[in-house]
Amino acid sequence: MDILNTLSLKSNRQIKINFDGGDLSSDAGLLLIKEFAAKIGFSKLVKKKFKTNDKSVRFHKDNENLMQMIYQVISAYFEDDCADELTLDPVFNAILEKDRLASQPTLSRFFNRMDEGTLLQFDDIDKSLRDIIYSIKYPEHMLLDLDSTLFGTYGNQEGEGFNFHYQAHGYHPLLCYDGLTGDLLKAELRDGTLHCSNDADKFMEPLFQEYMERGIKTYLRGDSGFSSPRLYKTWERNGCSYAIRLKQNSSLTALASDKDEDLYKATREEQISYAVTYGEFMYQAGSWEYPRRVVFKIEKPYGQLTHMYTFIVTNMDMEPYQIIRFYCGRGKMENFIKEGKNGFDFAAVSSHSKVVNANRMRIHMLAYNLFNWFRRLVLPPDMRKQQVDTIRLKLMKIAARAVRSARYITFKLCSSCPYKKEFYKTLENIQQLTVQLE
Repeated sequence: MDILNTLSLKSNRQIKINFDGGDLSSDAGLLLIKEFAAKIGFSKLVKKKFKTNDKSVRFHKDNENLMQMIYQVISAYFEDDCADELTLDPVFNAILEKDRLASQPTLSRFFNRMDEGTLLQFDDIDKSLRDIIYSIKYPEHMLLDLDSTLFGTYGNQEGEGFNFHYQAHGYHPLLCYDGLTGDLLKAELRDGTLHCSNDADKFMEPLFQEYMERGIKTYLRGDSGFSSPRLYKTWERNGCSYAIRLKQNSSLTALASDKDEDLYKATREEQISYAVTYGEFMYQAGSWEYPRRVVFKIEKPYGQLTHMYTFIVTNMDMEPYQIIRFYCGRGKMENFIKEGKNGFDFAAVSSHSKVVNANRMRIHMLAYNLFNWFRRLVLPPDMRKQQVDTIRLKLMKIAARAVRSARYITFKLCSSCPYKKEFYKTLENIQQLTVQLE
């Protein structure tokens, strides 16, 4: 059979190839993720806190299936079908401590067993993991970046709808990131027809309560989709400092007319170069109970005569230019969302059931956070700003051969790997971590 499956290259008949290399894996870097997950108690926490309502006695337990999916997502094996090809992979079986992986049908049944109760379990797991990560480095304050995005759907899936902002069918989830670290703090899958601000106050309330209990000051940034007096009151009631963009309208433009006129006068003689001015005023929209501070920026782009306006409602007391700069920093969140979608397949909503899709999203969120903590806490400094695809190429996708003895399994990694130094340094960093577990 091996002879039948062996092919010769036409470019060089002396070169023959087949897929009978033996006990090999192309994902030896997952051993680093395994070591890190064990160091922070990730696997034990999942085993303790996660289970479905299934009463059957199964060979592949719920927590094992969950960890298998997390490792698959981190390795970019996003499709459930990949499990069938990986079932005897020596690295996957070693890190999961099993003889074989769960198959695609087993994983599909696992997803279908999850419900609203497992979503609550994910909330508990997320909070417990933050306790552990913050024991390593406690944050002085939290910068909450709030946004929504589109997960495209296909067919008549439960909860999908046409979203006018994106001009496409899909789900419209809410996401809240830590703008300083890129951690995904909270995510909720919502119907595609909902507006950004719908129930955003209820979405954020648990996070505010958590950080108030921790004694950590919170700051929040959001675009004009979250410009709502109900949301302002929620931020203010929870001691959160915020900067929310306002849509430009005639009332706001009129209140900024003095600065606008000053900018015209200042650029009358030289209308090519870039120019900018800042200002502020107190403003009360018709739906607001009381006035709030609004800061603005008026800029004349290079080579243009027209002016561009940016209006931000805020309860912070910084200078207008500092508020604008603070708000503009939320552009990094777009990179976080892009990495979540492209690098961790956040938008994998292939089930007809909305609750199954919501649970699937939370599994991908766990994989994203585990990798993000791994990246910033234990990778060598020159690798911590690299994207997941780059790190996978350098540290995850390393060929290895498994050599088994009566007591041990030794993984012999590729001798020509160009990132041996980074691999060993990462392993050393993991083992030197000081973590406070329960």
